[in-house]
Amino acid sequence: MTYEPDVRARLERDAKEIIGRYPRPRSALLPMLHLVQSVEGHVTQDGIEFCAEQLGITPAQVKGVATFYTQYKKAPVGEYHVGVCINTLCAVMGGDQIWDELSEHAGVGHDEATPDGKVSLERIECNAACDFAPVMMVNWEFFDNMTPEKAKRLVDDLRAGSPVKPSRGAEHLATWKEASRVLAGFPDGRAGEGVQAGPESLRGLKLAKDRGWTAPRADVDRERPEEPVKPEEMGEPPHEPGKPVTGEAKPGSQEGRNQ
Repeated sequence: MTYEPDVRARLERDAKEIIGRYPRPRSALLPMLHLVQSVEGHVTQDGIEFCAEQLGITPAQVKGVATFYTQYKKAPVGEYHVGVCINTLCAVMGGDQIWDELSEHAGVGHDEATPDGKVSLERIECNAACDFAPVMMVNWEFFDNMTPEKAKRLVDDLRAGSPVKPSRGAEHLATWKEASRVLAGFPDGRAGEGVQAGPESLRGLKLAKDRGWTAPRADVDRERPEEPVKPEEMGEPPHEPGKPVTGEAKPGSQEGRNQ
């Protein structure tokens, strides 16, 4: 199967724009893969050959990259691709349970789509949003502080076509293909919508402001060792001579003998 003439013409026009952003054509491979994925919802052999042709590299080189990164799909996924973080913090906060219950509820496993093609599920190693754990994503938009019940309700709403609003970011969800085109570097004009940073992400900044902490000056001599932060500055009692500091093994203890 090859692209229809109108699709091919649009891809060539978009590819030219993408390639023009880079000093070397092959540097454009990652956004190019998102571009071809936006056409059929996954990276097809036609897409691989198109990227190779446009970038002056071999199909094998393109496929090696496309199969390395999990954001590029080898088979069709749902219109709404749902990722459940199962990395350490999300897992201990309930991510594993969310995955187990959601997978059973939807009747599909990792990178599998429901029969209606509306939803697919993926076990994601990290969503880079640990302060909102457990976290899920739909087409790379955040859904924070999830529970099994909230996760199942979310998938049911997506399958029913009910409005769904992410916790942060865009006010409404793009489809998988639309999101792929945005990742290719063609903004949809909604980057500034919604909440950009939740209170959990800003807590450290607020703490620094409340305590009067400031960043080091840019002109400070980098060779000079920094002075250690005093315990009382961190809200801890000062260290008393003769007593071990927090986390220090006491003399004669098993921990001390093993060190």
